[in-house]
Amino acid sequence: MTVYTAQVSRGEKYWLVHVPEIDRTTQARTLLEVEAMVRDLIVVMEQVEPSSIELRVRIELPDEARQHLAEADRLRGIALDAQSRAAEEYRTAALALRAAGLGLREIGAALGISHQRAHQLVTAA
Repeated sequence: MTVYTAQVSRGEKYWLVHVPEIDRTTQARTLLEVEAMVRDLIVVMEQVEPSSIELRVRIELPDEARQHLAEADRLRGIALDAQSRAAEEYRTAALALRAAGLGLREIGAALGISHQRAHQLVTAA
């Protein structure tokens, strides 16, 4: 299987797609059409079976969009870290209540969770 790269960028009206491995360019009206257009181009130009093509599509986004996506990724990482720390605090709270002599149903009621979830929290540690 031969790997081809589709380098996609936005033109004025269409998406422009360059395939460096065959040094050819095509266009597509929408991003959803890119893969089909590139596969057709490769099949015609290289005389290969469609099943022998592995396609990697690389979309070049405008700088502003890339900056916003980078910020979204950064914030997602912060959120995942905070969620992990919050879960650990919940476990610690459940353990503290268990150490204070509360039963699982009482722990669940105190934390606003089911007694089954309370059991998971106190046994996970």
